[in-house]
Amino acid sequence: MQKFVQYAPTEIVFGQDAQSDTGKKVKKWGGSRVLIVFGGGSVVRSGLLKQVEDTLIEEGIVYEEFGGVHPNPLMGYAQKGVEEALAFDADFILAVGGGSAIDTAKAIAIGTANSNATLEEIWEKQFIPKKSLPVGVVLTIAAAGSETSDSCVLTNEKTKKKGGLGTDLNRPKFAIMNPELTYTLPKYQLTCGIVDIMMHTLDRYFTPADIEKNQMTDRIAEEVLQTVIENGQKALKDQTDYDCMSELMWCGSLSHNGLTGLGKPREFAVHKLGHVLSATFDVAHGASLSAMWGAWARYVMMSKPDCFAQYARKVWDVEEKDDIDAALQGIERTVAYFASLGMPVNIPDMELPDQQGKVGVLSDEALEALADQATLGDTIKISTLQPLDKKDVLAIYKMANKKEQ
Repeated sequence: MQKFVQYAPTEIVFGQDAQSDTGKKVKKWGGSRVLIVFGGGSVVRSGLLKQVEDTLIEEGIVYEEFGGVHPNPLMGYAQKGVEEALAFDADFILAVGGGSAIDTAKAIAIGTANSNATLEEIWEKQFIPKKSLPVGVVLTIAAAGSETSDSCVLTNEKTKKKGGLGTDLNRPKFAIMNPELTYTLPKYQLTCGIVDIMMHTLDRYFTPADIEKNQMTDRIAEEVLQTVIENGQKALKDQTDYDCMSELMWCGSLSHNGLTGLGKPREFAVHKLGHVLSATFDVAHGASLSAMWGAWARYVMMSKPDCFAQYARKVWDVEEKDDIDAALQGIERTVAYFASLGMPVNIPDMELPDQQGKVGVLSDEALEALADQATLGDTIKISTLQPLDKKDVLAIYKMANKKEQ
């Protein structure tokens, strides 16, 4: 094994009716005045929000609601949440929902504890936070893994820049995880979540690290991927299958708590490529990832063919002995799996309007703008597996911009 530091302090409460422990966990972690952060009306209509609030009342905890979080959460709305939390004198932030609600809650917690700086200043690294309010989570979707991660991603609606803040201050104190809460998700959210779980694992798997020196890390990642692939198909057929939904929910947490990348540098190139699409066109996070992965993988495969071949053999049971042929088969099977979920596997599949108002294939000007944004005007390179400058990024976007690759 290569050297690493593992820190995953989030307390997990997993299983049926787990949400009944919410009030007790908030109290355990010092909460007495709670700002509840959630998205649309689904948690209200399902009765989950009331269930959670009842547990707070039972523990004598005062709360205030902050709903309306947008998918691809917006920095401006999170800043509004900071103002709400300060006015309420909140000492604990509780997210009820998926990754967007959780990331907004994390941002509010950071912003409230560091009210002398704006979220924009914090995200632009102009101010380095040293503290945060505690955050708890009641999870309703298996996807982002934000319930156990150190990451928080926001879109700055003024600059159209989507980016993350990674710090252990973002680690939630607890995560309530009841797979039954995922039963009523729209299919598209379910499949976007499946892609997101896989991508958090894949983005840690394909790095320049020596695959012979990270066997345990790789084996964990491979098992997570196989479990998601198997249960993702089952979930499409029966979303009320408790066993398969519980496997997906737990895989989501494992994929983003750091465990699947121990001893490796962080990659996340596909996330960076997808973030630009999400920020520009407001497409679902999972869709932006599945649309870009195949083009990225084909472009960088030769920089680490043995790793791509190992992935093909261990995850997809490819029997081809030649590494390059095996690697290509692994890439094609991954893309085919995304397609089987009904997810886009290229840019035209997302039917995005370009600057000329045409839907489907983006113009060269639009692709140039995406590449420029991803590399900050060609001032940075993305990826650790194969550092990519603007020319490389533009080539990947062009590959992804074709219906047939």
